[in-house]
Amino acid sequence: MTDLEPVFSLSISGRLTLEMHSLNNEGGEGNQTMTRMVTVVDGEGNIHKVNAISGDMFKHIQAQHFYRLARERGLPLCAGCTEFRSDRILGDAQFMGALPTKDEETLNRLVIMCAVDDAEGTLIAKGTRSIPRKSVAEFAWVVGLPDKVRTDTYFHVRYASERGGPEAERAAQPIFHRPASSGVYAAVATFEMARIGFNDISQEYALSEEQRLPRYRTLVESILFTYVEPNGAMRGTQNPHIAGFEGVITVSHSVLPAPTISPLADGYEEQVAAIARALGGGNKLQTLRFANMSEFATYMSRLLQSTRPYRLFAMTGG
Repeated sequence: MTDLEPVFSLSISGRLTLEMHSLNNEGGEGNQTMTRMVTVVDGEGNIHKVNAISGDMFKHIQAQHFYRLARERGLPLCAGCTEFRSDRILGDAQFMGALPTKDEETLNRLVIMCAVDDAEGTLIAKGTRSIPRKSVAEFAWVVGLPDKVRTDTYFHVRYASERGGPEAERAAQPIFHRPASSGVYAAVATFEMARIGFNDISQEYALSEEQRLPRYRTLVESILFTYVEPNGAMRGTQNPHIAGFEGVITVSHSVLPAPTISPLADGYEEQVAAIARALGGGNKLQTLRFANMSEFATYMSRLLQSTRPYRLFAMTGG
């Protein structure tokens, strides 16, 4: 393991081109499905209403990929995460029924017991006690670039084979309207790799390096899968066309943060590279620019094979 390069944090700033998707909706109004819209301000102070996909959606996509990989590889999971339940470790009666008195001991047990809760975060709440486990993964809203994204509404009808006269046929064939969006979206995400297996209360690691490495590799692979196969609403008939992905991966090999700049701004790749040079550059901060999805996958695959999670020696004394 000593020949693997340590990664403290990793960030992604990129422009993702999605065609004819409906991954994130706000609900319905009558027979009309309403898509998610947000307000952004451009560099000149102009306000724009654009289509967007929430960070919650992308976090769920990544967590689901992590869960599938963790189960396949036999990583430890609590009873709730074994079924990918939303309450996670709160759904584990054995864990919740015997919580240690000290919060740091409770957090240690959680980290050891469940890879999903360790990486994706959760909140242990029982009575007056509330113990947070902060997520290693952080996703921003995936926001459409002004003037580079459009949302249209399309007419649909649910056809039925029953025939019983005009009135019955109309009742069995309701009409409805679905949105579909196409355009270029700004995507930003940050991953604190050094916190895998780390107890934020005791400021020590609950896992050995041998235990942390498979969780790290599972996390890196789940990040790659998140952009290769985004999940979400209406994929049965509106599975998005992924037409392109370009941007920059920033990898921190020391305690320096991996910088991001929103791809809503032109020239964001140059800004990220300039910030990396200003903060340290060299062997401390690495920037990897990719022009398409295949280059992104290649870089992530290389990181998967050549790196390991950073250990905060200064905090643990290890």
